[in-house]
Amino acid sequence: MNYLAHLWLSEQAGLPLPGAILGDMVRGRLDGRFPPELERSIALHRRIDVVTDSHPLVIAARSRYAPGARRYAGIVLDIVHDHCLALDWPRYSEESLANFSRRAADALAAEREGFDLAGKSVPSAWRFRRLLLSYAGESGIDRAIRRTAMWMKKPEGLIEAGQDWREHLPQVQAMLPQLLADLRLAALEFAKEPAQRP
Repeated sequence: MNYLAHLWLSEQAGLPLPGAILGDMVRGRLDGRFPPELERSIALHRRIDVVTDSHPLVIAARSRYAPGARRYAGIVLDIVHDHCLALDWPRYSEESLANFSRRAADALAAEREGFDLAGKSVPSAWRFRRLLLSYAGESGIDRAIRRTAMWMKKPEGLIEAGQDWREHLPQVQAMLPQLLADLRLAALEFAKEPAQRP
């Protein structure tokens, strides 16, 4: 799952939206470094990543990639999941994607303490809102794959693996409702658990 799906799942669990993004930025044990609810949201992000990577539908989707591209398939699929979620957003929320994106971006921009503690810059609300909305378009997915690749030591591997994401789109669209239902259940179960140090 990428940004949009993580944000949606955090909201489903009733946890702060910024943790859905900080979960990609914070490494190691949390150890009470963050306010408790924000820390729970970061921990939820980690749980969702584990459940997603081990989900039978995701494992099957990764296996459809050529052997050389398979090591990057999970990253490509995470981004394409957001595309499918954006395209079918009314199925998952009564709130418009534009309103949700604005609200999520505003929440991130207001979370100065959490981003400071993570040693990261607070995202611009305007830019982050645009980023979330861009997932609805094919060009936005192409840019997201290239942008993600730039964080890697060998970006060409991800760029090459992501070139044929459109070919995998029908299968991802078909599996997304079940995958999101399972992830939502995992998020709700996580929210009921007593707080623990991940």
